[in-house]
Amino acid sequence: MIFDILSSAGHEQVVFCHNPDAGLRAIIALHNTTLGPALGGVRMRAYATEAEALDDVLKLSRTMTYKNAMAGLNVGGGKAVIIGDPKTDKTEVLFRAFGRYVDALGGRYITAEDVGTDVTDMEHIYLESAFVTGVHQAHGGSGDPAPFTAYGALQGMRATCARRLGHEDLSRLRIAIQGLGHIGMELTKLLRDHGATLLVSDLDPARVARAVNEFGATAVDPEQLLDTPADLFCPCGHEAALTADSVARLQVQMVCGTANNQLGDAQAGQILAGRGILYAPDYVVNAGGVMNVSLELDGYNRERAMRLIRSIHSNLGKVFDHAEQHGCTPQQAADRIAEQRLAAIGKLKLPLGRATPRMSRLRGE
Repeated sequence: MIFDILSSAGHEQVVFCHNPDAGLRAIIALHNTTLGPALGGVRMRAYATEAEALDDVLKLSRTMTYKNAMAGLNVGGGKAVIIGDPKTDKTEVLFRAFGRYVDALGGRYITAEDVGTDVTDMEHIYLESAFVTGVHQAHGGSGDPAPFTAYGALQGMRATCARRLGHEDLSRLRIAIQGLGHIGMELTKLLRDHGATLLVSDLDPARVARAVNEFGATAVDPEQLLDTPADLFCPCGHEAALTADSVARLQVQMVCGTANNQLGDAQAGQILAGRGILYAPDYVVNAGGVMNVSLELDGYNRERAMRLIRSIHSNLGKVFDHAEQHGCTPQQAADRIAEQRLAAIGKLKLPLGRATPRMSRLRGE
């Protein structure tokens, strides 16, 4: 059954990582290395079952292939998940054990932060492998990628507003933010700085209280947010926020957020389009973090990173143009553009896992 799943999804390699002494149970999925070594974060979550963890890593790694291709990066798509509660189960030994599995792949997979992991975890991985990004600047890294993801989402909102409303003035918008995790909170701060009216919800009351007290947001019950009138709905929590049922409840003109795999079923994208709600595909909007850490591979430069992240605005413009020209949804348009680049570069038959200058240096080559 597992091989059937891998075949249908097109994955190149899936590695199951187990070290009982370290408490490690993890899965690394390499979806596609046509553009180069697979780059994608490692997520830590208390999955209910191993099957749920496998399903998540397969979906996320495929999304990374499309995200990196659409972003114009020279890296492929991969992802990893660690099964465990990030609040109670983290140890140095666990992440060092995971780092050894990453290193054993010889550069085919390069890891980074994701939900449930942070810079300290990356530093522990770095003790065992050079194939990790998001480490501290002293090690050639750029640190926490969340501010860069949020900055990229800001560019995505501007592009979405320009297409739907004919202006990019976020101070004129009423924005409903679902999820105040690390990235969601960073985005809330940025939107406050740009004068937007903010409606926020999260299952953690402490996060909501912070957004209200520090950023002047208005708290909305999580069960009511979808029904609350706003200009833009911003999903920043877990996956599948947009289903046929939830989309029918939305009272907005646009959807643009940072959560991964927001479309929870096949009908959601079509229903959004049918209701005249402009949807900005998630992996185009939230590419700022991976854009940023990808530059660590050749020598990090913050100014260059910010320029690259600002290209999310034009990338979304291309997606919206394609959707209008071909009569498809923005999600379908983004997928087609990414697939076209993968097909074109694939004909060049690039060697896989080429060592970048940083990787060569760290490996003493």
